[in-house]
Amino acid sequence: MPCRAPLLSFLLLLLLGWVRASGAESSLHLPAPKHVMVYSYNFRSSLRWSPVKVDRGLVLYTVHFKTRAFNQWDEMNCTRITQTQCSFPWSLKERSWTIILRVRAELGQVTSDWVETDPFVAERNTTIGPPKVNSVAESSDSLLISVTPPFGSEAGDFFWYHVSYWENATSATRKEIETRNTLFKISNLKESTLYCFRIQVELITYSSQLLGLQSIPKCNRTTVSEATKAGYIIAVLVLVLVLVTAGLFLLWKYRKTIKYWSQPPLEIPSHFEEYLKDPSVPVLEMLDSPAEDDPQDSLFVVVLCEEGSQACDSNLGGQAHSHSISTENEVT
Repeated sequence: MPCRAPLLSFLLLLLLGWVRASGAESSLHLPAPKHVMVYSYNFRSSLRWSPVKVDRGLVLYTVHFKTRAFNQWDEMNCTRITQTQCSFPWSLKERSWTIILRVRAELGQVTSDWVETDPFVAERNTTIGPPKVNSVAESSDSLLISVTPPFGSEAGDFFWYHVSYWENATSATRKEIETRNTLFKISNLKESTLYCFRIQVELITYSSQLLGLQSIPKCNRTTVSEATKAGYIIAVLVLVLVLVTAGLFLLWKYRKTIKYWSQPPLEIPSHFEEYLKDPSVPVLEMLDSPAEDDPQDSLFVVVLCEEGSQACDSNLGGQAHSHSISTENEVT
């Protein structure tokens, strides 16, 4: 019995030490990164994840990769980095490879568990963006479109361009064309009409087909044809001719009225007006008119007199006397 007491005490101390060690290990446990995923756009790929939050210290991250052909983990030039993403190296640019990645967090000597991704194959899992529209040439019945592919194709691969277009109206029917050319034409359009179009790229490889994102709608208006322009010019000329003819007809029809209103108003000369206002003013002198110009010219003076006015009688007598004298002179 005395020998058993030290043995029990020793076992109890070992048990307490093991509990403390396991508690310390649990307190130093580091959470693993979350939301680990491969982001790939036009075959430019990277691994991304959410940051691990701790109370103190700087968390670092390490990324490994392996392929299905070589099932062995290898470093990816992203060892103990502070960023929460890691771009694929050039050694992993092969689009048909099946790649698996893993990432873990590190804080000093403490590390988290590894988090692996699903198998990634670029030619199946990448996102293809829309092509770039370089130019659009409008004509009266077509649109000539030039585009650039989102990236360069490898040997044996090619692009199909799916083009949908529609008249910019409330209930327009969409039509589609497909082509492999980067310069193509949308034909049989209405003149002077606004059309919109979208383009979607499809990558065709020897082993797969991958459809890309559609471009944002782009709208262009077709031009007016030469025949329509000639029709507009003829219509304008005919309208001008009609207006000129109508104007001339109206001038001829209302010529008397226009002539009447275009003449200046008749006014009594000022010296006649003075005489009519005051009859006592001496009789108006005859206008100077040389006799040799026209011996037949005579001057007739009309005098308005009131009834019973003596001044009017004397004036009339004087006028008659002067008229008889001038007549005698003409006879001699």
